[in-house]
Amino acid sequence: MNAAAPAIVALKGIAAAIIDLDGTMLDTAPDFQVAVNRMRAELDLAPLTQQTIVDFVGKGSENLIRRVLGVDYPAPEVEQRFSAALDSYQSHYAVVNGSYATLYPGVVDGLQAMRDKGLRLACVTNKPLAFAEALLEKTGLRGYFEVVYGGDSFPLKKPDPMPLLAVCADFQLQPAQVVAIGDSSNDAQAARAAGCPVFNVPYGYNHGESIQNVDSDGIVASLLVAAQHISH
Repeated sequence: MNAAAPAIVALKGIAAAIIDLDGTMLDTAPDFQVAVNRMRAELDLAPLTQQTIVDFVGKGSENLIRRVLGVDYPAPEVEQRFSAALDSYQSHYAVVNGSYATLYPGVVDGLQAMRDKGLRLACVTNKPLAFAEALLEKTGLRGYFEVVYGGDSFPLKKPDPMPLLAVCADFQLQPAQVVAIGDSSNDAQAARAAGCPVFNVPYGYNHGESIQNVDSDGIVASLLVAAQHISH
């Protein structure tokens, strides 16, 4: 039985928000499924269900492809096939990126509400930066963000705090002034390590695990609800 969801803490003294992309602002699982299964078809492998792929999402493209290959191959063969499979996947993903994705409810209203409160906004994702930028542009979200960092922007990605601390430095803010919002333990662990408060949304991917078991300052139903619990 899952633990009860933590009560939402009203966060004060917040000047900026760092928001995750896949599973937080956009349901990109259909994009992943199309690109992964096109790659698998080249290897004469059976297509995977969307849920199977979703459970592999969140720790970057490299982890995704290793997990996808691991469904059919032992670890040594995964590594032998990894580089070619990653290239194939990224080629297919570049074609479909954003074509099947949909905005989650409350995203645009939530981003606008944060902007209206004077918050500075950054998007930090483990998706490669070129894909993240293209997806934000395609879905009309890019203009909300001063800064966008991807999984290849730094030597380390979430759950390491490095990308979040970079945003704090960019904005010249202390981590306690910057809330992180995401759908997975990666976001929460990175935020805790950085010293940032953190909200989780309940509808994302979180590696197939319950978000209720993740240490956060509350589970918010949408980015709009998050905005309502944030103030300077």
